[in-house]
Amino acid sequence: MIRKIVRFPNPILRKKAKAVKKITPEIIRLIDDMIETMHAAPGVGLAAPQVGESVRVIVADIGAGAVALINPKIIAKHGEQVFTEGCLSLPGVEAPVDRAQKVVVQGLDRSGKKGRLEAEGLLATVFQHEIDHLDGLVFIDQVKDPSLIKHVAFAKERKEELI
Repeated sequence: MIRKIVRFPNPILRKKAKAVKKITPEIIRLIDDMIETMHAAPGVGLAAPQVGESVRVIVADIGAGAVALINPKIIAKHGEQVFTEGCLSLPGVEAPVDRAQKVVVQGLDRSGKKGRLEAEGLLATVFQHEIDHLDGLVFIDQVKDPSLIKHVAFAKERKEELI
């Protein structure tokens, strides 16, 4: 089911999301809905608070298939890169954001199995962007020079920039 994407400045986007204690059928349904919503938007990442659920769940898909992580945590960062980011909760806004070039993320998959994912490039940026959402941050909070925040026409064909 495609869910409504919460728009900034909705207060849920500023709350620290709660850890998932148990993977229930509701959490699995949330993951499936988030993947469907992300693809329909279209975007390359989505965090549960963006669909009104203050729990620590993210999904991402940069073209290699959807990945879902429950209670994700970045345990290592390396390097530096800058991507022009956008956000489904801030349509029409984009800005360059400095982030780590490589990350190691630990979390649970939909079956509850603990694992680690190594990501670099765009996927590393997506993971950092979505985990920020779980901590009540939006990408414009990470922009070093606020004068670089741009308001642009929202175009669906710009999927690769909408995290």
